[in-house]
Amino acid sequence: MSIAFLDPGNLEGDLQAGAIAGYSLLWLLLWATAMGLLVQLLAARLGVATGRHLAELCREEYPKWASLLLWIMAELALIGADIQEVIGSAIAIKILSNGAVPLWAGVVITASDCFLFLFLENYGVRKLEAVFAVLIATMAISFAWMFGETKPNGVELLLGILIPKLSSKTIQQAVGVVGCIIMPHNVFLHSALVQSREVDHRKIGRVQEALNYYSIESTFALGISFIINLFVTTVFAKAFYGTELANGIGLGNAGNYLQEKYGRGLFPILYIWGIGLLAAGQSSTITGTYAGQFIMGGFLNLRLKKWLRALITRSFAIVPTMIVALAFDASEDTLDVLNQWLNVLQSVQIPFALIPLLCLVSKEEVMGVFKIGPVLKMVSWLVAALVMVINGYLLLEFFSSEVNGWLFSSAVYVFTAAYVAFIIYLISRGITFSNGLGFLHTKRSTNTGN
Repeated sequence: MSIAFLDPGNLEGDLQAGAIAGYSLLWLLLWATAMGLLVQLLAARLGVATGRHLAELCREEYPKWASLLLWIMAELALIGADIQEVIGSAIAIKILSNGAVPLWAGVVITASDCFLFLFLENYGVRKLEAVFAVLIATMAISFAWMFGETKPNGVELLLGILIPKLSSKTIQQAVGVVGCIIMPHNVFLHSALVQSREVDHRKIGRVQEALNYYSIESTFALGISFIINLFVTTVFAKAFYGTELANGIGLGNAGNYLQEKYGRGLFPILYIWGIGLLAAGQSSTITGTYAGQFIMGGFLNLRLKKWLRALITRSFAIVPTMIVALAFDASEDTLDVLNQWLNVLQSVQIPFALIPLLCLVSKEEVMGVFKIGPVLKMVSWLVAALVMVINGYLLLEFFSSEVNGWLFSSAVYVFTAAYVAFIIYLISRGITFSNGLGFLHTKRSTNTGN
């Protein structure tokens, strides 16, 4: 679960937030993690209470055209995330090999993880969870080691967590901290993963017990992910905040800059960074393969063999990633620009995971007695609205600086109009769900009274 918050895209957001904003955004990292926890708990609630995952329910609850459009959006989000994750792993392999393995070769090596995934899945989900635990432990040890090497200021760290602070110079980093927490494909994935343990849905007590268990497990997992993200942010805050290098740091050059400043330790900090980045990339690419199977199988109701389905979903991401690696291997600046576009791609998709999720967990016909209450519903919609507004700001800032020419601008305007119209449709359909159920409930009560 915590892997959703520890992919290379998150790590890049962490290091840039630390280098540019120092310790001032740690409070936002804490609250963003809490918001992510809420979304993951709702996804788990949906999966446990219904015995089906989000993609399957979207196929059943929405018209075919809307369901297919939601599937396309989910696949685009997955491809964008997978490119970042695979490129992150390839960068780590390049670092650990002293540049002997080029970016494209690192992509090929990372692509083979789908076969590792298939091999482990044959031995059960628990074996796969054990591998994830090892990878998360590797990240924790690597970034904790870096934390110990750089020795961030403890008082400033504590103040950064407790005291909210935001300036006009750090708004973009703040948006990045929140925007990279909720990944659309992971919302679909978590609603499916909770079904790995058998629950008797005929017994309300058993379902409630499972929900309580997953709440504890999720809170613990995201607590670990928060600590790891905290390590990364504070390391780069200590090392580069207020320096000329702060604005130019990314995944590719971060290790070299750390080595120049803290390279006199027992073990080169460059390789420690590379090991942590590799663990993050490998774990997130395996979960991406897993998510792709649920998304495609759920929306399209496919019944393919596991190896074939994994190969298809992996190819969707690996082919464009290989093109990216071959095109941008020698240009870190161009790779950073591409990463910004990929962040935008994923930000655009967030409403198409959040809105169906909130509509479904509020629907009594789907959830039964486990539908969310009015208070949790209001809080959930406020969190969703906040996340969408923040990502909307990111999109506005990005397009205002990147979009030039009347033809490109016209295309963006047309896309924006269609995009907003589809969001309004999804929200209005959710309102129709609620109003229809309220009317039925009132009518049933009236009939009973008569």
